[in-house]
Amino acid sequence: MAATEARVKAPLTPARWARLCIAVGVAFVLFAVLLSTGVGGPRMSQAISGFGLCYAAFSAAVAGLVCAGLHSGRTRAGWILIGLGMLSWGIGQGTGMYVEAFRDGPPQFPLASTIGYVGMVVLTSAGLLVLPSAQQALANRLRSVLDGLMVATSLVLIAWIFVVAPVLGGGMDASFALYTGLAYPLGDVVIITIVLYMLAQQRRHGRVFGSLVLIAGGVGAFAVSDICYAYLSLTRSYRSGDVLDIGWFAGFALILLAAMRPLPPRHDGADPAESNQPIGILLPYVAVLAALFTTVFWYTRTGHSSLFVAYTRSALILLIIGRQLLTLRENRNLTRNLETRVADRTAELFASEQRFHALVQHSSDVVTVVSPEADVLYQSESVQRVFGYPARLLTGRRLTKLMDAESSMRLAQALRQVSGRPYATTVLELPVPHRDGRIRQAEVTITNLLSDPSVAGLVLNARDISERKELQDQLVHEAYHDALTQLANRALFRDRVAEALRNRGADDDVTVLFLDLDGFKEVNDSLGHLTGDQLLVQVADRLRTSVREDDVVARFGGDEFAVLIQASLNADDAEQVARRIVEVLEQPFAGDSRGIHVQASIGLAAASVLGEPEGDGAEQLMRNADLAMYKAKSAGGGCYAAYHPDMLAGLVARLELEADLRAALDRGQLELHYQPTVDLVTSEVIGFEALARWHHPARGLIPPAEFIPIAEATGLIVPLGRWVLEEACRQAVEWTRQSGGRPVKMAVNVSVRQFDRADLVEVVAGILAETGMPAGQLCLEMTESVLMTDTDDNLEQLVRLKALGVTLAIDDFGTGYSSLAYLRRFPVDTLKIDRSFVERLGALTDDTALADTIVQLGKSLGMATVAEGIEEFGQLAALREMGCHFAQGYYFSRPVPAAEAGEIFLASSVS
Repeated sequence: MAATEARVKAPLTPARWARLCIAVGVAFVLFAVLLSTGVGGPRMSQAISGFGLCYAAFSAAVAGLVCAGLHSGRTRAGWILIGLGMLSWGIGQGTGMYVEAFRDGPPQFPLASTIGYVGMVVLTSAGLLVLPSAQQALANRLRSVLDGLMVATSLVLIAWIFVVAPVLGGGMDASFALYTGLAYPLGDVVIITIVLYMLAQQRRHGRVFGSLVLIAGGVGAFAVSDICYAYLSLTRSYRSGDVLDIGWFAGFALILLAAMRPLPPRHDGADPAESNQPIGILLPYVAVLAALFTTVFWYTRTGHSSLFVAYTRSALILLIIGRQLLTLRENRNLTRNLETRVADRTAELFASEQRFHALVQHSSDVVTVVSPEADVLYQSESVQRVFGYPARLLTGRRLTKLMDAESSMRLAQALRQVSGRPYATTVLELPVPHRDGRIRQAEVTITNLLSDPSVAGLVLNARDISERKELQDQLVHEAYHDALTQLANRALFRDRVAEALRNRGADDDVTVLFLDLDGFKEVNDSLGHLTGDQLLVQVADRLRTSVREDDVVARFGGDEFAVLIQASLNADDAEQVARRIVEVLEQPFAGDSRGIHVQASIGLAAASVLGEPEGDGAEQLMRNADLAMYKAKSAGGGCYAAYHPDMLAGLVARLELEADLRAALDRGQLELHYQPTVDLVTSEVIGFEALARWHHPARGLIPPAEFIPIAEATGLIVPLGRWVLEEACRQAVEWTRQSGGRPVKMAVNVSVRQFDRADLVEVVAGILAETGMPAGQLCLEMTESVLMTDTDDNLEQLVRLKALGVTLAIDDFGTGYSSLAYLRRFPVDTLKIDRSFVERLGALTDDTALADTIVQLGKSLGMATVAEGIEEFGQLAALREMGCHFAQGYYFSRPVPAAEAGEIFLASSVS
């Protein structure tokens, strides 16, 4: 049945239908026994037959109408027609009984009885055609009717030749009763053909398959009785109450059971689709051929024809013509639909091809298909836009001949690597010459599609990454160089010292000079930061001229400089350089209005005095130079001092400080200060950065720069960091409550040592749950070293932290080395611009352009930017113009205790 033919309820439950089957079976057996035995004589058998058949017909009619009432749509209409067909037969039977009751002799059925019997055939056939079937078109239904008529007409013709004609030849005249008697089995055959077609479509899995089998059995029983009736009528030996009446009773009984049969549950909303070729498609042609051979045989035997045979054969021809016309119409519709589908598919493929062509031609990538030997088989037009070459100029040429020797070798090697592995992919970066002579950096992805018949080549997707490489190189340069003086920074200097120590020969020595300007703070305080920056630049220039070409000069920050000297053992080159630097720096520096005088305190540390280093030799050598510099500064400045092992005594104080720090964690000597973070668009305080402070019982307030490195080195940073995180979250929740629900964004620094611990995520999650701090209000800040150390493990930690909902930020961005690849790979939300790039905004330096570059980089990667160290309005204005999102610095507030920070936040909430 179709999906729209929903059943309201079943006529009977399966159990009640089984009881009905038993009752109908008992009635049928009783009826058959009474007619077979002839109990009571012919009159009694005639009465039993008449009333029994009328009762069976009316019962089947009532069952069909009851079934119709439980359905809707075409199913209801079909069962109404079937029920009316049964009712029509019952009325005809009743009319016949009335005639027999008042007339003697053989039954002569009136026209009303005949109309009733024929009406059953017409109405039942119409009902079956109206019943919905799985995807059966109207043409198929009409074809099934024509097939039934062809089979029935062929059978009637055969029956006429072999049965009727011999009887008529014996003296019996053809009459209306004869032809109507032949019409009954003819109609039965038509109905059976329709039902067989419907059964073929159901394929044993349809919901109405069982009902159709019962209907087919019932109509089959009708056909048997009608055929016997037709023959007995020819021989004038039929009387009502004969055994053949049992077939009619059986037919009505089966149709009654079909109407009342409960349907099985619907599966997948629909019955199975009809098969493309019905099972009995050749049956009508077999019947027609049998009838044709029969008439030929009859004609050759008798030598004459018959008007009935001629009419019947003409009817068969008309039926065949009608069936072929239906078939022709179906074929035309099928052809038209097929042509439409082909046209639609062709248009779709053409549109897809045009869309793909447009995407390829206007893509930012250059698509090239080459052979394994690098011969260009296809070149997209985008190559002219990216590299300046017309596509036709490259097609057919060998790609390796357009590059330099090294690039050609690398490309050829990559092609060989992927050509042996179907669908393999590799990526490499190559310098590609632009047509105007410039060298552009290209990222080339090679994919092996040699086995794909539509491509049959190696596909190269190339994109110009020159600007990205330039930006990355610029960031790398800034990461290893001081932005103000363009000298090496501490990171690069340390690498060079480590390299010198590794390459040091037996007769070589490595010496580090550590310089600190005496009086520089006074210059900054009295003449301003701009003058101080100009002084630092002049100091850097004099240092370059004071050292040898192979020596490395670096600025560590502020007024601290360093020099790396490699010389022969026992040579005094380092001391000569130190003396020369002291003498050069004693000369006055040019200022805006007057000369500026500063001196330098220099500490020297030689690797020959270092002995066997414990751990990092470069750090120890730099540390020793730092100790020597403090020795020179304590001597009055303007001189240099060489490191001596006795200076290690100063480390004792550091160890004492470490022990005190361990105790401070237990004694509650640590507290948090909070520096506000300001939204540069609204000037509103949106959060704070939590900073640890240590109140030493003897030394007073110790700055973080002194005890945080100790905590990092000793591992105390882990419990310290946990305490800071817990206290900061607790304070943020309290401020949110005091402000009436206004959220506080709390930033907490996380060290590399904390990332080394596998339980970092669990610690953060536990603190969030314990304090009630929403994860979205917590920002964890890390340095760029986290991205470069144990990248896979740290990536996993960051991903798990991000899954909690916290915000992740890179602190002091620009002072380390962070490639764009790592920025894309790690789930970072915020970039914090280091104060060294902010402190000279507005001055005559390149820091403005670099800060703007970082802001734009953050925007391009979807990250927020926070500027640190704002101390002047000019810096604030410049950052706002760049589009920086947030800012911190003394211009807004120093780090303050919790009570004062709470007042700042609440005041911002009120404003």
